[in-house]
Amino acid sequence: LMNCTPLSSLYDRYTQRFLVLFDFDETIIGESSDDAVIRLLPGQQLPAWLTNSFREGHYNENTQKVLAFMAEQGVSEESIRSAVEKIPAAPGVLKLLQFLQSRQQDFELVVVSDANSYFIQAWLERAEVRHLFRKIFTNPAGFDTNGRLVLLPYHSHSCPRCPDNMCKQAILREYVADRQRERGGAAFQKVFYVGDGANDVCPSLALGPQDVAFTRRGFPMHRLLVELQRSAGFKANVVPWVCGEDIVDCLERILKER
Repeated sequence: LMNCTPLSSLYDRYTQRFLVLFDFDETIIGESSDDAVIRLLPGQQLPAWLTNSFREGHYNENTQKVLAFMAEQGVSEESIRSAVEKIPAAPGVLKLLQFLQSRQQDFELVVVSDANSYFIQAWLERAEVRHLFRKIFTNPAGFDTNGRLVLLPYHSHSCPRCPDNMCKQAILREYVADRQRERGGAAFQKVFYVGDGANDVCPSLALGPQDVAFTRRGFPMHRLLVELQRSAGFKANVVPWVCGEDIVDCLERILKER
């Protein structure tokens, strides 16, 4: 996407009416960044002993083992970065980001992802869209002197629904409250959450009746939200998407309401 405006001037100039939160894997990009990197291994897959050691809800711990194994196999930082940069965007997402850039006076954008900072920064910079996002919430990661990508958990929390290293609802609630204070008490008119996975359900539960959960059609988040909608507990509007243009269409209609 076009010219990079410095974040400070971009966000000091406007008080955006709307907040858009994006997941990363299989939402901004078309597949899991972990899968793309694992294909760098001999045989393009993990050994059975490592796959069998996975524990549900311990993504961060599992991925630390994978990254240590990759370093042992001699997979370099250059090849990892290149593999991440080459991941295609999800269908129509670059057009969606182009639309949001054209309406930056209305939309504030953040990433909330259980991937890691190295993968996300590398991809967004190569796609020339990093400047669009005010904040990236994800697990910290960086290469050590031995050439190993070291991953840390984002935070600790007490939410029983979420992996032990990240509760996206806690991040969403804290960010919205912080931004309202920073904006002199001005709340966002609407919050939009764009996701695909089971861990995108928890933050969607914090959305109100004026907000929208954009859920990738046919993915776990979509199936789970359809079930939740049958109960009286889910407040937000649910809009399934197949491509970024579906989200653009909905946002354009909302902009025309006022």
